[in-house]
Amino acid sequence: MTIQLAGPLADRGDRPLGDRCPIDRAMQVVGHRTAVLLLREVLYGAGRFDALVARTGISEAVAAQRLRSLVEAGVLAKEPYREAGQRTRQAYVLTASGHALVPAVLALAAWGDEHLPAEGHLGLSHAGCGEPVAVVPRCAAGHDVPEDEVLVTGSPR
Repeated sequence: MTIQLAGPLADRGDRPLGDRCPIDRAMQVVGHRTAVLLLREVLYGAGRFDALVARTGISEAVAAQRLRSLVEAGVLAKEPYREAGQRTRQAYVLTASGHALVPAVLALAAWGDEHLPAEGHLGLSHAGCGEPVAVVPRCAAGHDVPEDEVLVTGSPR
């Protein structure tokens, strides 16, 4: 069972897509483990640099580099905050572009929980009704789409 290709993608032979591929472009932004872990923590409500470093276990230098890249890519934005008696600092928040990555992050979490089990279990459920949350391909008409019914078309830009 594979995804279907149509148009220029189906006829490209073995030529690489490079930057013309949206997966390649996305991985250039979020393709580092540390970038995804930082996104996870911002999704979980941490936004302050020290909390992000502590929660991810990555070095300050790597965290600073990845956060800078995520801000430059428009996935995160800096938001000023100030605690009483302290100087103004910056917290990191998701932008609209960052919120659009939520299904991808949830899909990675669900996949890791199912296929790479470890101690503990990560449950995804709907806070409104308690039912499990599944990340599935769905068309605009509301149909869940099996892998072999996904049609990927390419067009030159």
